[in-house]
Amino acid sequence: MTETGGPSGPEGTETPKPRADTPTPPQGEVPPSPAPEQQWQSPSGAAPPPPPPSYQSPSQQHYPNWKVGLGRPGVIPLRPLNLTDILDGAVTAMRKYWRMVFGAAAVTAVLTAALNLVGLLLVDTTGDLEQIRDLGPAATDQELMNQLLGVLGGTLATSFITLVATLLGTTVLTGFLTVLMGKAVLGKPVTFKEAVKEAAPRLLPLLGLTVLYTLAILVAAIFCLLPAIIPYTFWALASPAFILERGTVMEAFRRSVKLVSGMFWRVFGILLLAYVISSFLASIITIPFSFSAFLSIFGDLNQIYVPSTGDLILQSVGTVIAQTIVGPFSALVTVILYIDQRMRREGMDIELARAAGIATPPPPQAW
Repeated sequence: MTETGGPSGPEGTETPKPRADTPTPPQGEVPPSPAPEQQWQSPSGAAPPPPPPSYQSPSQQHYPNWKVGLGRPGVIPLRPLNLTDILDGAVTAMRKYWRMVFGAAAVTAVLTAALNLVGLLLVDTTGDLEQIRDLGPAATDQELMNQLLGVLGGTLATSFITLVATLLGTTVLTGFLTVLMGKAVLGKPVTFKEAVKEAAPRLLPLLGLTVLYTLAILVAAIFCLLPAIIPYTFWALASPAFILERGTVMEAFRRSVKLVSGMFWRVFGILLLAYVISSFLASIITIPFSFSAFLSIFGDLNQIYVPSTGDLILQSVGTVIAQTIVGPFSALVTVILYIDQRMRREGMDIELARAAGIATPPPPQAW
């Protein structure tokens, strides 16, 4: 009879005898689980269950290729934009539609400069400056005060005329460029006549919106600089919202506040950077046309610089050139920033893709 090494199993099979070098767990304890690298095997030979699906964020679901997003039918990609995208979109629009952009900017710049020049000629402060220069050191304090008050009054009058002319030019240019950018984002062709026709009915209420926006900034600036940036930033997107959404003026202000809320410093930083770039380029362009005033800095400090009519005309020409080249940049950045905020908050990129004829991905499934 053959000896068995242990008791028999339920079917008469022999239960293998444990090896001597294998430690036996103490009674009442559960033996350890297999090593992690051991593959799972089903007793019936079935395949192991599939691994659970990995989670993807909404941005990964909607934008398989983040750099392209939902496509780029126009001057910007249809996805939330970064700073480079916004600045590049403004420059691309200026380059692609240069005839319309610079043509509209030149017309508004000429009209604005003409109104400024007329105001400077009508409110003649050069006479008061010449009288102050001719008074000499023998002038009394009362005489100097009277002449300075005359110069101050003339300066305020010309500043008011300049402000009115600037508001008119900014309103016309902003309305036109907003309509143009609305087409440029979709890559659709647009003519100068079509853009003017679409923007013209909204220009008068847009002027009222611009006046309210400017007055809010000026009133806030009188008290402190910090409160001034609050209306400057929260209401910065009201103009493109008014033109593109075709609501009322108050609705445009509310829409701007809603889009900016939660991203105040980002919007303010982009607007400030666009302003700094525009001002720097404009100053470089206008310096050669203000050569007489520039030379007066190195002249006799006791002499007051009194610009002649030729100097004023030359400075106006430099302002026209600067506003024609640089003026559209800030307006286009503001419109692109408005579109970017709507893409981030309201999924406007999907609406724009459908309007451009691009197939959009299905919405993400709920887990």
